[in-house]
Amino acid sequence: MEDGTQQLGHCMVDMKELNANPEGLTAAGVFLTPKLPQVEFSLACNDLVASGSDRKPNALVQVAVIDPHKQHLVSHACTEIVEANKDPLFLTGVTFPSEYPASPETLVKLTVYDAKDKSQESSSFLGSATFSVGDLLRAKDERLTLSLRSSDGVCAAGSVVVSRLKMGEMEDVDVDHITTEIPSHKCPLVYESASHACIDRENNPLTGPVFKNPICKVYRFQTVDSKWMLVREQMEECTLSFSIPKQLLSLYIQEDMSRVQDLRELGELSPHWDNLRKEVMTRYGGIINSYQETLAELDKITGRSFKPSCCKAQKSLEFIPINLHTQRMRVTCPRKTDAFYDIVTVGAPAAHFQGFKSGGLQRLLTRYETEKKSFSTAYQCIYYSPEHTAKAQEVLSTMSLLLPLITSLADQLLQAAQEHSSPGLRDALKNLSDKTEQFVHTLKDELVKSALLALHAARPGYVSKHQKQTPVLGGQHQGHILQGSDQNPSPVQGLPGHSPATSITDSTAVCNNVEGLQSTTRGEGGPLKHQDSIPHHKEYDEEEWDRVWANVAKCLNCVIAMVDKLQEEDNSKQNPVPEQQQLADVIISHKPGDWREQLCPLVTRLKECVMEVVEKAKRAMTFVLLQEAACSIPQGFLLQQRRDVVFSQALAALACGFVMRLYAGMQDQGFLRQLHLVGLVAQFESLLSTYSEEIGMLEDMEVGISDLQRVLFQITEAKTDNLSDLQPLVCGRRDHFTVEVPLPRLVFQTLPEEIKEGKPLRVFPVLFNVGINEQQTIAERFGDISLQERINQRNFEMLEAYYKSLSEKVPLACLPCFQTQTDIKELLETLGQNVVTKKRKNVEILWIAGTICRRLNGIRFTSCKSAKDRTSMSVTLEQCALLRDEHQLSKDFFIRALDCMRRRLTQGDIGQWEDPEAGSMTENKPASRHFYPIALLLVSSHLLVVWLILSLVFLLAKYQ
Repeated sequence: MEDGTQQLGHCMVDMKELNANPEGLTAAGVFLTPKLPQVEFSLACNDLVASGSDRKPNALVQVAVIDPHKQHLVSHACTEIVEANKDPLFLTGVTFPSEYPASPETLVKLTVYDAKDKSQESSSFLGSATFSVGDLLRAKDERLTLSLRSSDGVCAAGSVVVSRLKMGEMEDVDVDHITTEIPSHKCPLVYESASHACIDRENNPLTGPVFKNPICKVYRFQTVDSKWMLVREQMEECTLSFSIPKQLLSLYIQEDMSRVQDLRELGELSPHWDNLRKEVMTRYGGIINSYQETLAELDKITGRSFKPSCCKAQKSLEFIPINLHTQRMRVTCPRKTDAFYDIVTVGAPAAHFQGFKSGGLQRLLTRYETEKKSFSTAYQCIYYSPEHTAKAQEVLSTMSLLLPLITSLADQLLQAAQEHSSPGLRDALKNLSDKTEQFVHTLKDELVKSALLALHAARPGYVSKHQKQTPVLGGQHQGHILQGSDQNPSPVQGLPGHSPATSITDSTAVCNNVEGLQSTTRGEGGPLKHQDSIPHHKEYDEEEWDRVWANVAKCLNCVIAMVDKLQEEDNSKQNPVPEQQQLADVIISHKPGDWREQLCPLVTRLKECVMEVVEKAKRAMTFVLLQEAACSIPQGFLLQQRRDVVFSQALAALACGFVMRLYAGMQDQGFLRQLHLVGLVAQFESLLSTYSEEIGMLEDMEVGISDLQRVLFQITEAKTDNLSDLQPLVCGRRDHFTVEVPLPRLVFQTLPEEIKEGKPLRVFPVLFNVGINEQQTIAERFGDISLQERINQRNFEMLEAYYKSLSEKVPLACLPCFQTQTDIKELLETLGQNVVTKKRKNVEILWIAGTICRRLNGIRFTSCKSAKDRTSMSVTLEQCALLRDEHQLSKDFFIRALDCMRRRLTQGDIGQWEDPEAGSMTENKPASRHFYPIALLLVSSHLLVVWLILSLVFLLAKYQ
């Protein structure tokens, strides 16, 4: 997202169209918020006088706004400290976002302090000055020079220069180092850009309707050629922090209630199985009640858009991700196109409320699968492997999706017949054949057949062929897929592209056979009745499932033969084919010309057969899942709840990143092509240590990120342009979720046809972890880091596979261009080498993985325990590295730029956010999270002392 395709005004709507149609701007306006700040200005001071005559001041400026209504100061911003300089030029500017209620009458107070140290705990007042926004806008060159008044209002303490930042041509002057004593008039206060179109400077790239409460920072840094770049940081909250988990909770409740209903509909069971069913239903009821209570608590919360870390262990908020925020760095450089760098920051998805005493999901699931066989023996259940359980869930999910589709397509076929439309008939038949074939293939699994036998054995009064024979377990016995047709695995093989002349005799037999089979399930003169598929108190017919299952294909063949016959009759230029005439006569007598009347009985019979198969397969798969649930009480249910919590946090973060990346790339045709042909890579950077509780967090996060592979995205056209209609929606069940992202009509129409047609869009999540704090030092010295090594190796292989798929389907020219022209394949090789290299705190893994992600148009995420200290250190270091590598940031400015982005806010700036670990929901809002001046990416000297002490303790304990 660093190339010119993300320019201002080029993200959603053609700017010429907006100029011609102001309403268009209004309609799409939700995507253009927040706009660029209306007022931005830089600060510099001259002739500052420190308290000591022999020293130069360490100056900083606090900026406050005077509320005209309440007549009190509201803290707004603060510059960095410029050390030992009486004429400081500050790199940090001041910005008033368009949402801020500033007017020409707004008064701004500037207060200059002499900070004795960087902590600002000891500082002295130097002077202050006040001006109005209107004064700045009316001033010549939009520049003010104000005298600083001392505390007594008499002595002159120097002056402060306020200059509005705007786009245009930069003054042609030489610029010395920022800390040298240079007259303020030599400092460039206006910045040039390659683009001079006013409208391109008035609107931001898309941030979308799901982002709110922007916090903006502006800086100016010098390049290697003594020019100046303008850098803006914009951090926002995301409404998906709450909306996605709330939708998931509703889906979880709906799925579990459906599971309970399915268990009730299993019918009569023997006392043993009936007791197990009741116990499982009780467990599901407990989960449903718990989720309903959590959802009710979340519905009470209004106005919040993120969960602070102080609430990470709060039960009512356990589904909400911690500190989910987006950050965009916008860079304006001389004679270059603006560039944008996006990143999503979020606390590691983990079940903090449930704790990590026994580890995280990865360890718990492994232990659970090992012990499940013994559980099945204790509960006298049939043990089904994880693959069988997953297959049962897949069959249920596919049937729930295909059943309404087949019914709808069958109705469309009848509608086309009623309209006597040959093209409509052909299209409807093709779609019906495709979905029915998919339906049949889904059920072509021995698990269904064996589960039906197991269910029969669980009925009261079960009688087997051989009393000593035990029930057949999943996948143990084989049966014919088609009765009397072992060489035809698919009953609808060749559909829908069938040949009218193919095996008319066979089709006739099929139709007759269906008729005969259907008559056995009807009452006298009555409609088809869906009775229990398992015969009670008699020997079980193992071939019954094959016959019922094959009826669907036979009925479809009858429908196809009739459609062919009707179309041939409609074509007066062709002679009717004798065989097909004979087939149609066998199927049903009909009145010439009345297509619907002739097709209706066959279509109705097809729907009845499909319904009968669904009912039988649904019971069978429900019984398989009953075994899974029964032999996992209570641990399996607790693990499912933990997995739901972690997945909810992970999906909220992924949806946030996907929406942000989509909005930024709407006009990039290469990106859109990559999106629908291959999908996007989502790279999660984790800074968790492999020590103590954070091991459990990492184990949770590993499973949560892996589960995101079950998620697809779909772009839809919004009903209206209202904000409520532009919120992403989640649908599906635990084994498969789809996130629908609505776009306004004008925007939706610009998308490629494949995306507009609803093609599912894939995301490939990868996770790389490198612990960097003092706990990781202990883990590497005395602990175990195999978890981190395994995660990095596994996800490197996934990233490598994604790049291989991408390079095969999408031209590499579609990928963004960078100043550093290192080949992606070479970067992957270097990453692979670092992954297998035994090196302590090898942050190169994270650097290279992040670089590859940006080069692949991917979505970047950074996480630690709470998305504060370690995350802010990583994000700010990455941003400065991008400025250095892509925008020629002067090496003399690198550390200064890093300090500016990491500076700690003053008492007035922090306000209610001062204590990040205590208090209300807004107290640790990470507006200040980039300003912790702690070099967490390096092991400092005091940590070395801690390590030496710990080593001594271990040695003493060893020899005692």
